[in-house]
Order: sequence, then structure tokens, then C-alpha cells
Amino acid sequence: MGEPRYSRRTLLAAMGVVIATATGVATYVSSSSGPVEQQIATADKVRATPVAKPVIRFERVYSAARHREITLAFYLPAGASTRGLPMSILLHGLRGDARHAAVGDLPQVLTSAVAKGSVPAFGFVAVDGGDNYWHENVPGDDPMAMLLDEVPRWLKERGYGEPFAVTGVSMGGFGSLLYARRRAERGDPVAAAAAISPGLITTWPEMAKRRAFKSEAEWASLDPLRHLRATGPTALGVWIGDKDKFIEGTRRFIRDVRPQVSAVKPGGHDDGLYRKVTPDVVQFLAKYAKRAV
Repeated sequence: MGEPRYSRRTLLAAMGVVIATATGVATYVSSSSGPVEQQIATADKVRATPVAKPVIRFERVYSAARHREITLAFYLPAGASTRGLPMSILLHGLRGDARHAAVGDLPQVLTSAVAKGSVPAFGFVAVDGGDNYWHENVPGDDPMAMLLDEVPRWLKERGYGEPFAVTGVSMGGFGSLLYARRRAERGDPVAAAAAISPGLITTWPEMAKRRAFKSEAEWASLDPLRHLRATGPTALGVWIGDKDKFIEGTRRFIRDVRPQVSAVKPGGHDDGLYRKVTPDVVQFLAKYAKRAV
């Protein structure tokens, strides 16, 4: 007798088959789950879904308020038209800069949310602000004036919308609340301010270590904890880790101000915590993003 012959259908039906898909991932097909040929055809159609990447741009511009050249950084969702695009100012922390202001994978989180249609398109703009808690500690170097007077002009010249919000991390969280205060004092309040792990320090000896204020009186005049209602109608969002070094002051701020959104999550003052909260930050800001026309 000759060797028995088996059809392709019989062989495949008798055992599971490992199929290499177009993505390079092996897919196991069990004979008990339906016609094998149909399963193979389905597996052959599997393709990796491309992940849209954010658009990140850097420029060098001269800031008259700071009397120096600074980096102007744009963090934008992929595919979005920049004409009239709503923008949130993004403030970096101590010893940071515009190129590293977007913590917690913020640009990718924004791009993914826009691609899914869960938020309208908006962007972030960051600038080099130095280490003086976003105020004029050194005469002739005024990062707050840069934010208030120069950033809107730079955005307009490039076709973007005006800043509708401000977002800040650590020292930048302090700065975001100070910026919101200054906008309110001008009678032009920003729609929303998002403070991530804000540097709300509760004692002068601790703040004095940073050499960012000439005196305790100057710090007290700018400290968000001493001016709880100064941000006016601006919607506030605050996020921090329960092991953050600034937790005491931030808990006090949350308790006394009762921001529209606030969260204390497990974590410290680091990118692990920032990655946990940036999706919520994007959703919060998106409520106030309106395209300029």
C-alpha cells in the first residue's frame, strides 16, 4: 500500500496552525474555532495601526522682556491646522527649559486624544523662563512680561490662536497660577490654568534656598497660597502625587480654593506621576479650547 494522502483541509483541521501575520506576530489558530481557511484569511488582513506622532518645532527668538534669545517650542497634535489653533502656554520647572517642558509624554497624549476625537485640537507653546519662578527677580529679566506681552504676538505672527490656557509643572505650576492672576488683574482672564505638582512651598527658609526672591516679603506678595482668589474666574485644575515634596502646600491650596478639578494620586515629583495625570490634564484643558477665527 502507498502512503496515505491527506488534503490541506484535513491536515489543517486536525491541528492548530501558527500563522505569521503581516505585523510579524505569530497568531495561533485553533481547529475548534471555525473554518481554518476563513481564519487564515482573517489573520492575513491584520495590520499594525499606525500611531500618529505629535509635531514638535523649535525656534530661536529674541525676548526684549528677558534681554536675550530664548527657545520658542511648539507641541502640536498631528494633522491639525495651525491657523487659529487654540494654544496653552506651557511653563517648565526649575532648571528646565522650553525643549523639555512637555513632561509625562504630554504631546503624544494630546495627539492620541485628538486622533480619537475625544478632544478638539489645541496645542502647547513653551519658552525658556529661567529659574526665578516666572517673575522679575533679576532686574531686566522679566519672564512674566514675556508671557503676557510677547508670547501672544509670537503666536499671532505665526498664525496660531491666542493663549486660552496656561499649564505648568513644579516651578511652572507656581508660575501658571501667577500668570492666571496677572491675566485676571488685566481684566483679561485666561480660561483655564492647569498646575501639575505645583511648587507651593510653605516656609520662607525652604523657598529661600532657591534664590528666586529678593526677600520673604516679595515671595509673600506673589505666593498663590497668600492670594487664593486672585485668579478670578479662571477654571483651575491641580494634580499632585501623595509623596510629592510639595504635597503640604498643594493640599492646602486644594482645600481652600476648591479647584474645578483636583487629584492627589499615588506617586512622587517625577515623570511616573506626570504620565498618570497628563490624560486628565488634556481632557480638562480641552473643555476650554476654542479655535480662534
